[in-house]
Amino acid sequence: MRLFEALYERTLTWARHRHAPRYLAAMSAAESVAFPIPPDVMLAPMALARPQAWWRYALLCTLGSVLGGLLGYLVGHYALDLAWPWIVRMGWQPAFEQIQALFVRHGFVFVFLAAFTPIPYKVFTIASGSLGVGLLPFLAGSLVGRGARFFLVAGLMAWGGPRVEPILRRYIEWLGWLMVGLVAVGLVWMEFRR
Repeated sequence: MRLFEALYERTLTWARHRHAPRYLAAMSAAESVAFPIPPDVMLAPMALARPQAWWRYALLCTLGSVLGGLLGYLVGHYALDLAWPWIVRMGWQPAFEQIQALFVRHGFVFVFLAAFTPIPYKVFTIASGSLGVGLLPFLAGSLVGRGARFFLVAGLMAWGGPRVEPILRRYIEWLGWLMVGLVAVGLVWMEFRR
């Protein structure tokens, strides 16, 4: 099953469209809340196509992602009120409070790592809102992490030029399934750690 190759081809089509910057911003915002495909797959070909505009695309991607992250933060904040009676009824309150203490103490680091690495950022945007990470550390971690990631991706694509794209195309399916596997392993590891 070649799922990620088809999604990659679709994002390449979007990247060539005259409204590509709008699509990039929308995709970046949506990925921070729910969309499963990282905006890097659209950012990379856009930076390849117009190397002189790489920094504008990276900035647009960063700002869209942080705005989407803020939406995820708000979803988490308000969803906790709805879920709290269920958490208490299931007896998960002590575990929740331990995790909450970690997030409050190390919120910037957690958000930065999720924003920069392939860890699903959307999980941490929602978790940050529900676990009480301060808004300023959340925004700072998001801006630094997302900015570093997207400027690195776009800069490498603009610098590497067309010789990098075939490598990305060759390994996109493998990279996509690797990300899915890492998420699954992380979830299993978190479950068994309890």
